[in-house]
Amino acid sequence: MYAETNDLGLAVTTHVHRTVVTVSGEIDLATQGQLRARLNELVVAGHVDLVLDLSGVTFVDSTGLGALIGTRRRVHAFHGSLALVIPDDSVKKVFTITGLEKVFAIHDTLDAALAE
Repeated sequence: MYAETNDLGLAVTTHVHRTVVTVSGEIDLATQGQLRARLNELVVAGHVDLVLDLSGVTFVDSTGLGALIGTRRRVHAFHGSLALVIPDDSVKKVFTITGLEKVFAIHDTLDAALAE
């Protein structure tokens, strides 16, 4: 049996008081654990004001949404914030269809998210 694995790109940078996590690839069942683990590490280390730059993300499934929702809950428990950068309309549509555009602060550009 052939199982395809998708690599998830994750890069972390700091911009003044916010931590930016640049994500690329697909956020799905195969990769959401990697994303969840990295975001948990950041929150535990005290990085609770996060911007997730999803500009390089081509697909998000329900398990990926679950990872993002869980991260939002964790940062809010520490009185932090979570903003998403989603310029791609097809990825943004997933958030609109599920009603999550009302839950997350979604921006078209990284500059807009950092200016928040």
